[in-house]
Order: sequence, then structure tokens, then C-alpha cells
Amino acid sequence: MSEADKPDLGQLRQQIDQIDTRIEELISERARIARQVAEAKGGKLATVDFYRPEREAQVLRMVVERNQGPLSDEEMVRLFREIMSACLAQQEPLKIAFLGPEGTFTQSAVFAHFGHSVRALPVATIEAVFAEVEARHADFGVVPVENSTEGAVNSTLDMFLSSPLRICGEVEMKISQNLISRATALEGIERVYSHQQSLGQCRNWLRQYLPKAERIAVSSNAEAARRVRHAPDAAAIGSLAAAEIYGLHVLAEDIADQADNTTRFLVIGNQRFSPSGRDKTSLLLAAKDQPGALYHLLDPLARRGITMTRIESRPSKQGKWEYVFFIDVLGHADEDPLKAALADLQPIAGMVKVLGSYPVPVKTD
Repeated sequence: MSEADKPDLGQLRQQIDQIDTRIEELISERARIARQVAEAKGGKLATVDFYRPEREAQVLRMVVERNQGPLSDEEMVRLFREIMSACLAQQEPLKIAFLGPEGTFTQSAVFAHFGHSVRALPVATIEAVFAEVEARHADFGVVPVENSTEGAVNSTLDMFLSSPLRICGEVEMKISQNLISRATALEGIERVYSHQQSLGQCRNWLRQYLPKAERIAVSSNAEAARRVRHAPDAAAIGSLAAAEIYGLHVLAEDIADQADNTTRFLVIGNQRFSPSGRDKTSLLLAAKDQPGALYHLLDPLARRGITMTRIESRPSKQGKWEYVFFIDVLGHADEDPLKAALADLQPIAGMVKVLGSYPVPVKTD
């Protein structure tokens, strides 16, 4: 391309400035209309009363359908989620409890699902997340439930045995585990702190590079980072964000044994939401004491053509060798064919509890 054919840099910058002005005007207009929606629903309601995950899912699906590049679907969804988050927070931000302290992957899941215009409230344990939401000190909570390497987070599943809270959404995040420390080299590291799940995810790496180091499980990876910030002979497994927050060096990146290490998080709340058009439902089922008990639980789902995406068994806490089953299926509990399948289950199951119906996460490229 000759010098004469090159676009004028000044003109391009002027065009960008004009587009930025239009974008800002449109975002402001959207915010004003969102405020009018709130006023139409009732001006004295709290922000949580206006939050509709099914509507957000529909909006983000349309974003993906419309997108023709050059930005990726993932980038477009992230931008629109932040716009929706800011518009919703005009009166006051949503309060979201999460497994803290600051710098956990669960905190990252909060922002991935709700955007950054929320108040993220760190608490010490998964049980405390449930307690904050049940007491309505927080509007929603975010907790880990499953890892692609280490399996179920049992403390989360067990809370649903007694908690009245509902599952309102889910977040899947690729997890990058890193070894972080006040030290600048692996030599001299005698202890490694992390959440039990993360220690398991990095088992082979630790065996190869720190075979003599003691492995100490703590409540979260961010808590591990907090503990080692004044201990030059210790390291933590955690996120790059935790390393930055607590002023630690990154000794090794991406140390998980599986390259596609992914954690699934649940959004929990007090409300039940309407169908979004593409939903998933989580069930808690108990079988009656009879031969082929699990078969009898699954048969109504199979006969109605319900797709099951996950099943996990846990002790019921009610009697010796008694179990309950956590099952995820496609569909919304208020819509057929799942609604009909649940009706079929009622007379033959020992317990049928709908933990929640929520939108399937928007798929991006």
C-alpha cells in the first residue's frame, strides 16, 4: 500500500470519537429506560426485585445471534453484561455473598455472572454464603459445586439437604492454578496452602516439583494467599488476582494437572424465576426402599424424553446407608415435558425437591 492509499490517521480518530459519542448517548438512553421500567414496576421495590436472569439470558442470546465480528461472541457478551449490570445498579447494587476472602475464583465467578456493578461480599465458608442469603443480608450467593478434575464439592451439595434456597443460575469457569509466594524460587518452599480441591487438581505437579513440601488445606485459595504473604518458606495455589492483591510472586503458572481444568459455580437465591426458553433444572430426589430404586426414579424422566446432564449421590443424613440423588436435567420445572415427568415422580419417589430452574449459560465462540 502506497503512502497515498493509506487511510488518514486523524480522520480515523475523529470517526472513533464520533462513534464513542453515539455509544455513550445510547448507553445513557438505555439506563434512562431501565429506570422507567423500575418505576413502572413500583418505585419502592429493591434492586433484587427487578433482577430477572431469564430476561438477561434472552438479551445475551440475541447479542450472540446478532454478532458478526470482528469482536468475539465472548467479548460482546462481556460488554453487554457490564452495561446491564450498571443499568440495574442505578438505585443500589445487588449484594452478592461469595466464598472469600478477596481474590478467590468464586469472586471471579460473581463478576462473570453479574458484572462488576455489584457489591461482592466475601464470607469465610460455603455454609456462611447460604446463611447470608437465607437471612437476606445478601440478595444472592455464589458457591462452587463441581470441578472437572476433582468432582463434586460435597459441602455445597449437602447444604441443599436443609436449605430453602433455590438455584438461580450457574457459571462455568476455566481455572488457571498458579503457585504464588513471597519467595522468588521453589527452593526452600516447605509448605503449600490451598483449598482441598485445588491441592487435588495440582497433585501431579506438586509430586514432581515439591515432593517434600507439606500440603495444608484451608477454606479457600485466597485464604491460602493471605496466610503465605508473610511466610517466605511457604507458597499458595491460587489465581493471578490473588497474587496481585496480596503482593506475591508467581513462581509457576498453570500448574493444574488437566489443561482444561474447569469449575462450575451455582448462583443461589430466595426467588423462583420464569422460563427463559433454554433452561436447566436441578433436582434432589430420594428413592423409596425397594429393588431397582434408582431405576424407578429415572424411568419417568426417560419416558418423557428428558435429557439428564448430571447425577450425584450423597448420604441423606437421615439413616445409615440411605442416599439422595442430585440430578440436573434440561428443561424448566414449570413447562412440559419436565412438569409432567415431575408429576409422574411424586407418587413413586421418597422425596422430590426442585432445587431450581435457571437459564443454560449463553454459549460463546
